[in-house]
Amino acid sequence: MSGPPGPGSSAAAPPVCPRHRDRVAYVTCQRCQRPTCPECQRPAPVGIQCVSCVSEGARSVRAPTSRFGAPLRRDTRPVVTVALIGLCLLVYVGQLASEAVTERLMFVPVLAQAEAWRFVTVAFVHSPGSFLHIAFNMYALWITGSYLEPLLGRLRFLALYLVSAIGGSVGYLLLARVPEVTGERAGWVIPTVGASGAVFGLFAAVFVLNRHLGRESAGILLVLVVNTVIGFVIPYIAWQAHLGGALTGAAIALVLALTSPAARDATSRSRRRLQWPAMAGVLAVLAAAAVWRLASVDDALLRMLYS
Repeated sequence: MSGPPGPGSSAAAPPVCPRHRDRVAYVTCQRCQRPTCPECQRPAPVGIQCVSCVSEGARSVRAPTSRFGAPLRRDTRPVVTVALIGLCLLVYVGQLASEAVTERLMFVPVLAQAEAWRFVTVAFVHSPGSFLHIAFNMYALWITGSYLEPLLGRLRFLALYLVSAIGGSVGYLLLARVPEVTGERAGWVIPTVGASGAVFGLFAAVFVLNRHLGRESAGILLVLVVNTVIGFVIPYIAWQAHLGGALTGAAIALVLALTSPAARDATSRSRRRLQWPAMAGVLAVLAAAAVWRLASVDDALLRMLYS
């Protein structure tokens, strides 16, 4: 015959939630088998998991990314593109207010050695006397940036823009003619302004990446050809910067394409880690080309042109 436990017997204590010791929990986590109260329960494909196991599982799962390593976000607004356009417009207002802004930021090959920041800042200044100049460049930046930024990710897109801008300046430095006598209006003493070098880099990147992805590329190729022809036909356009930016953008896009295979295995992830060192290599090549070109011009001639 059974009866209530006597004074000397002990009954098993009811299970309690590890996170809430004051709560009895008869449901166990399917992963760790520990009791979990209703507040800590999370639905799982089979049964219930506790919040601790759900958090641990989330940390072990790799965040989804695009083909080129960009994190897949619900918010796909091109934040960097908008910021670049805003910065260019802000600088343009400053140019209209003071000529000194243009003079300090434009690229002039003869000043490149002493004022190296001009290799980059040229991409943020435009001709104060032509609103169409900045309007066309900002429209092109918006169109290409809205496509490339979600595809590449914000940091890769920003790197593509800035390195292409440097590539445009280096192209102008390499291909513009050095004056032979004082007062001659040749390329090395003629300033250049505009984001065109960087924009041509974006054009070229769209073409290379679309070819890699098997997407339509005839339209962007036509844009590249037409704008290249315009650069040779219309005077006072720095076609050298366009060419340098396009080649640089194509090189970076090729790096991204070669290090971003379709397969999502360990080898693919390892190759993707080479993206940033490879892009740094492109930048190093541009720096070496600029140093070589500056060293090839006699210092006395540089001083004469600067004066």
